[in-house]
Amino acid sequence: MSAPSGNPVPSAPPPYEEAVGINMNYPHPYPVPGPGQKPDGKGMNLPPHMGQPPPANNPITVQTVYVQQPVVFYDRPVQMCCPSCNQMIVTRLSYDSGALTWLSCGGLCLLGCIAGCCLIPFCIDALKDVDHTCPKCNTLLGSYKRL
Repeated sequence: MSAPSGNPVPSAPPPYEEAVGINMNYPHPYPVPGPGQKPDGKGMNLPPHMGQPPPANNPITVQTVYVQQPVVFYDRPVQMCCPSCNQMIVTRLSYDSGALTWLSCGGLCLLGCIAGCCLIPFCIDALKDVDHTCPKCNTLLGSYKRL
């Protein structure tokens, strides 16, 4: 394809300063290297920053923090690190009568089990709430409520 006859094609693009409109007489926001300095910035005297202390060679202190995931307690023993004594333990279970135990007792009473059979739910661990304790320091670690 040929160029139109009335418009000449420029041989090179304009320089950056001319295209952007930078005034060369305006002071630069960064230090310009002098005639005896390298343009890579080494050996240049940079102005001190206002309000900042000079850099110090203080040692950096690093603190390691271990985050333990939350433990979900069910009706089985759990292996975990006790937050009280920091020992790896398997929780000890103890069963207490809870809402499901009492509701089962009331339901059996409504069905006619009045002669003592309504007390059977108090003998079944599967109907009771479970408390998890540490076997070493006896701290209550959590509970599992059936209802």
